[in-house]
Amino acid sequence: MGFLYLFLLLASIGCMVLLDHRFRLFFFADARRAAWVTAIGLVFFLLWDLGGIALDIFYRGETPIMLGIVLAPHLPVEEVFFLGFLCYLTMVLFGLVSLVLNRDGKRSTSRHEAEQ
Repeated sequence: MGFLYLFLLLASIGCMVLLDHRFRLFFFADARRAAWVTAIGLVFFLLWDLGGIALDIFYRGETPIMLGIVLAPHLPVEEVFFLGFLCYLTMVLFGLVSLVLNRDGKRSTSRHEAEQ
């Protein structure tokens, strides 16, 4: 059962990939830019976590659903996947909102032109 949390994180990332692929929101819109944005976000949040650990703000809780593998004191391997998921989710949501707003903008322009 120690793999459950990592499995759920990977399944969630897989769902984001499917949504991204379907609507071309982030990686499937521009893979190079998406890789850079994700890498920068991941490094930022890992440094944030390491800083919090160094200041005794963040601690690793013991739970049976985690692997128990740590990359550094109080930094479980699952944290890297969680932070990657967080970055990816944020950018997919940003792409989705942009897509919806652009479609609404095109519709309102068409309605405006139809009224004239």
